[in-house]
Amino acid sequence: MATKSQSKSGTGGSGNQDNEGLFNWGSGNTGVLVGAAMAGAAVGIAANVGRKLFVQLTSGATGDWLDALKTEHAMALAIFDKIEATDDSQTMMRTHLLAKLKYALTKHALEEENVIYPALRQANSAYDADHLEEDHGYVKTYLYELETMPKNSPEWLARVRDFRQMIQTHMTEEENEIFPKFREQLSAEQNSRITAMMHKEGYKFA
Repeated sequence: MATKSQSKSGTGGSGNQDNEGLFNWGSGNTGVLVGAAMAGAAVGIAANVGRKLFVQLTSGATGDWLDALKTEHAMALAIFDKIEATDDSQTMMRTHLLAKLKYALTKHALEEENVIYPALRQANSAYDADHLEEDHGYVKTYLYELETMPKNSPEWLARVRDFRQMIQTHMTEEENEIFPKFREQLSAEQNSRITAMMHKEGYKFA
């Protein structure tokens, strides 16, 4: 995704005519400024790549695809724990934690919907894939409701608990039934390919 760029700029003087002509857009200092801007952009790109790698590596990008998804499940439940530990006066904290939960679940859903569920369908498990993807629609509904409800309402936390119960049922079905059965059908090469594809999808969203 990232591209490397190199720029050379002279320090001034008549002996640097080639460098002066490279970025000579009407000011003697323009070349220096553009060179500095390009260097800053390169640093920004590198930092962004590093951030993406960090996010991906700390959000389950270890082991194969099922191990990674299990880790992401556990991380989402840990955010639920923090949300449920808040009280009605902590509206800013609830808003912050809900944003973290939405990010984690959205990234996770994209990995499953763009890689795992299509692979399930290809393996003649369309019913399971459709069922799990239907659950993701309810996830979006819960997130929308929690974003629009007053964060200091007693009903808000009750809705969070309903959401968690739904999510845990979904996760248990994936971890204990559908995904292990599917993984058993895969060759080592197929398993590695699906793992790489899923991590690539997660990296896009990191």
